[in-house]
Amino acid sequence: MPQRVEQLRQAYPQAQVEVWAFDEHRLGLKPIIRKVWAKRGQRPSAVVQHRYQWLYLYAFVCPHTGQSEWLILPRVSVVWFNQALQVFAQAAGAGADKQILLVIDGAGWHRAKQVVVPEGIHLEFLPPYSPELQPAERLGQLSDEPLVNRKFDDLDALEETLASRCLTLSAMPQTIRGHTLFHWWKEE
Repeated sequence: MPQRVEQLRQAYPQAQVEVWAFDEHRLGLKPIIRKVWAKRGQRPSAVVQHRYQWLYLYAFVCPHTGQSEWLILPRVSVVWFNQALQVFAQAAGAGADKQILLVIDGAGWHRAKQVVVPEGIHLEFLPPYSPELQPAERLGQLSDEPLVNRKFDDLDALEETLASRCLTLSAMPQTIRGHTLFHWWKEE
């Protein structure tokens, strides 16, 4: 990755170069159950109603700054990935003056021939079977917090809670940075 950053700096000497990471996270009406504290002698209860309807959280993060961009979309596919890239490029200001190296996994919809990469975005694929190398993978823990041990009546209620959490996380760059800036992730 440092070589790729250097290549971008040489190819675009007048532009700022940033390294971001991206991952999708599936969330749905099937509850996320975690352990909870309870008084001695009492058993905690969690309302569970297994329903298999999903939303996908598209998360972009700059580990150096903790800046993040979030999108909640109905599914994962090339079409939705293209849309997410467009929205991200616009929100991050990618273009002639700002080049972004986006680290992503090798999912089929990321590598498809139909992927349209916006100006100023350059995709860097991780090696197969290496989720531990992906900083954006850790954003799932943070986004899940208000959803744990809760039952939602429908996807709209889930989306409302998730959108609120994403806004909160966007205002917490130090927390995001603490979860995503790996010790080996080189300074830009």
